[in-house]
Amino acid sequence: MAWDEWEQLKNQAAHKQSARMQLNQLPADGGGGSTPQGDLTVDQKDLAAIGDRAFKLWEDLGRYGRDAWSSSQTAASDLKTQGFTLGGAVDRVQSRWEEQLTSLLDACAHISNHMDFTKKAHQGDEYYIAGQVSSISTLDKGFDGGKGH
Repeated sequence: MAWDEWEQLKNQAAHKQSARMQLNQLPADGGGGSTPQGDLTVDQKDLAAIGDRAFKLWEDLGRYGRDAWSSSQTAASDLKTQGFTLGGAVDRVQSRWEEQLTSLLDACAHISNHMDFTKKAHQGDEYYIAGQVSSISTLDKGFDGGKGH
């Protein structure tokens, strides 16, 4: 294969690759509509629904998340007593489950409390400002600013 032929094949491959790597996007003026407040909005109903779901998950996890604790501890203890190393593994899995469950319960409580706080703090707001801040084009401008942005 001659050098010129190799260069030509490389150029063809690069051209095909660049043609496939194109992203569609809206024009810089926002295009597609005349909504001045952006494309991401939230209202009191949305916040309440998120907070309610987080609280319901917190309740259910608290109620049912430890159902297997007693039987798991009994099984782990019995297996250890009989000399099976599996008993230690069951005990470790149960401990890890408790750690993860506690973390998830804390996260649900945090979300629920935060949504309640946000709902009360912004009662009466129309979220026009939040819509402006969350506009995709506004966010893009923040990243296009270069250093320090």
